[in-house]
Amino acid sequence: MSNTKKIGILTSGGDCAGLNAVIRAVVNSASRLGWEVYGIKNGTDGLTEKPLAYEILTVHNFSDTPWPRISGSYLGSLNKGVKMESLEEVSKRFGEGVKTLGLDAIVVVGGDGSMNIVSNYCKNAGVKMVGIPKTIDNDTPITEFSVGFNSACQVCTAAIDSLDATARSHSRALILEVMGRDAGHLAMHSALAGGADVCLVPEIPYKIDAIVEKLKEIKVSGRNHAVLVVSEGIKTENGEHIIGAKNLIGENVYGGVGQYLSSELNKRLPDFQTRVTTLGHLQRSGIPTAFDRMLAAIFGAKAVELLEKGETNKMVVWEDGEAKAYSLEEVVKKGTTLLDVHGDYVRAAQKIGMYVGEIKA
Repeated sequence: MSNTKKIGILTSGGDCAGLNAVIRAVVNSASRLGWEVYGIKNGTDGLTEKPLAYEILTVHNFSDTPWPRISGSYLGSLNKGVKMESLEEVSKRFGEGVKTLGLDAIVVVGGDGSMNIVSNYCKNAGVKMVGIPKTIDNDTPITEFSVGFNSACQVCTAAIDSLDATARSHSRALILEVMGRDAGHLAMHSALAGGADVCLVPEIPYKIDAIVEKLKEIKVSGRNHAVLVVSEGIKTENGEHIIGAKNLIGENVYGGVGQYLSSELNKRLPDFQTRVTTLGHLQRSGIPTAFDRMLAAIFGAKAVELLEKGETNKMVVWEDGEAKAYSLEEVVKKGTTLLDVHGDYVRAAQKIGMYVGEIKA
């Protein structure tokens, strides 16, 4: 058993629906043990910048407020890449912040990047940590689902449903560009749920001529419209990424591949005009689904259970229908989880007639 009495919790990386439900679960579980919970503001900045930014959290923060039922992060988050400072320097300030607050451990709610970065801060500073996976990309290692992914899928699926109606009205092929970075989970799951005709993901190369043929087949069948779902991280047919912007430290941010594809298709199939919808940050918003709220509650409770047992430097995961925990070292070593190009999702899409690219045997 541990001697934990005071813990911190922070959200790091891009926000998503379900974060506040995670915070509530951690606060409620820890409070029942008589622990104090410090909510760290704005990700790791709350511990590394001066003055420290934090708030003591109690069950009353969430018992009579709508926070657990809405998206965003009550604590604020940090999503601007690794700062242009040495790991040693940031780790030192991180450790000093933890020491100043007298924290026994930190619960970090983040994606694959956050687990890597913050676990290094904790390791270098000698701070105990438990991670909870969250990301709309669903690419965090080992866990089958991360908090926020299911809600983002719901937003994308609703968009596909809406686009299908207007596509039918105007006899168009409408393109929906979704997030996901280098992983195609969000695109593939929502395309399957929404019944899209084409789904392009970063893991599978494609041919524009093959998309043209798919659209021609749809026309021949008597249908006057189509919906295409494309992940922001797919490359052009020539193998280049479309860069929409740069973040605060100069890293490339994907965006614009939908417009590229629309232009190419309009050149080759002028009688089936395309238009593009880029959902952008709408995918991070919306009301958390029942699944994400359930997952948030289970992960939060499991994280506190691990701390109570003295099992730290681990990340909670969902595997084979239950909450488990893996060492952060193993999680980081595993790396980003990409879409399985030979898995059931892709296989089902192919069998129902969706074009998903050129899959090699």
